[in-house]
Amino acid sequence: MTLLPLPAFTDNYIWMLHNGHDALVVDPGDAQPVLDALQRNSLTLRCILVTHHHADHTGGVNVLREATGARVYGPAHEKMPEPIERLSDGDQVSALGMDFTVMDVPGHTSGHIAFFASPSGEVPLLFCGDTLFSAGCGRLFEGTPAQMLESLRRLADLPPETRVCCTHEYTLSNLRFARVVEPDNEAIAEYQTHCQQLRNAGQPTLPSTISRERLINPFLRTHLDSVMHEVIRHDAQGVSAEGVFATLRQWKNNF
Repeated sequence: MTLLPLPAFTDNYIWMLHNGHDALVVDPGDAQPVLDALQRNSLTLRCILVTHHHADHTGGVNVLREATGARVYGPAHEKMPEPIERLSDGDQVSALGMDFTVMDVPGHTSGHIAFFASPSGEVPLLFCGDTLFSAGCGRLFEGTPAQMLESLRRLADLPPETRVCCTHEYTLSNLRFARVVEPDNEAIAEYQTHCQQLRNAGQPTLPSTISRERLINPFLRTHLDSVMHEVIRHDAQGVSAEGVFATLRQWKNNF
């Protein structure tokens, strides 16, 4: 299997997975990058996976469905471009010989889902939309801090080698914030240097891995003294009222 991040808009990635003949794509906010990749690689689009309803993730669905006949799968409880096959936690989608398990991960939106596959002989794969970013997480547009924290905990419990396919190139910005939250975390500093080198070379910083995110992502580390101390120092009153995670997310919103 070949995994490709197709750049779209200013900082989106549309993920494409293909076997040299057939392909699936995830969150195609724009059809053209997908159509170009299909033609360039002589591929047939079989499946479209959608994690949530925002336009930068769904805007190309109708064009691609009409152009290719691909089946479309998305969340059960969000407004989607119809027709679409709707999915909830624990459902499975079979595509390209792989079985993807659906995970409900509300927070960024109320009905957000993720797709996880762990095929035999392959590295596990997570398409997480805007729930988990490298060194960050999505804004809480519809869900609650408690929902997002639980969603992130579920993702953090996946196998450490899992490839994390986020849908935005936010890594360097997130790492700048992470270094403020954990200034003594050497893993963050080292990864920031690595990611800056990738971007300087015009390369994506993604996919990440679950093991890396456990080391560098403050939103997966709110239970640690190092993170709690800095969050409380930043806004002790807010922590008292809302909790460490909610205060950390608000801090990032204003960073």
